[in-house]
Amino acid sequence: MSSHTKNVQQVVDRESFSAVLPVSRETLDRLAAYESCLRKWQRSINLVSASTLDALWGRHFFDSAQLLPHLPENLTRLVDLGSGGGFPGVVLAILLADRDVEIHLIDSDRRKAAFLREALRQSGARAQVHTCRIEDLDAGALGPVDVVTARACAPMTQLLDWAAAFFTPQTIGLFLKGQGVGDELTAAHKCWTFKAQEIPSRSDPAGTIVKLQGLARGNT
Repeated sequence: MSSHTKNVQQVVDRESFSAVLPVSRETLDRLAAYESCLRKWQRSINLVSASTLDALWGRHFFDSAQLLPHLPENLTRLVDLGSGGGFPGVVLAILLADRDVEIHLIDSDRRKAAFLREALRQSGARAQVHTCRIEDLDAGALGPVDVVTARACAPMTQLLDWAAAFFTPQTIGLFLKGQGVGDELTAAHKCWTFKAQEIPSRSDPAGTIVKLQGLARGNT
């Protein structure tokens, strides 16, 4: 068994989530409210794969929550691209509910944007939902962004095309990726200059967190 596989944590429910990532009872209640909302809306719109609906706490909640230790301590503004069912954006909004952090969730699908707003309302988390294409949002109007996140949004080259507008020299990208991430990074380097750290996922033996900094157009 590889060290990557050994690193994967088995999270199947609220209790095992709390055992792996100790959080307050209030935070667990917020996540449970989010779960209830997602299950209700899943009946009418496809928010997560049906095969993963019984593994929400591990496959989706913990998969998103594992980004928490990689966020800077002085985090003030986070942008989540292609938020969809709320991963990782809504989960991070719940985990950061007691901190003064401005969170922006972007999705062009009106039904999913409506779900995101309802999930935030029911969980008591704070974030602003933008119903538009990523490239149509005025990134400059948001102010400096500390962290850009995305999960299952697009191949890396396309993802960086969208993310670049939100990057400053200090911005960090945290992207949840699956198999083939090495090939995606190689392809992206043909168009972009950046430094990328590949961090083994704690929720998926085939998954990787790409921590990306120094994004600039063009290769060197």
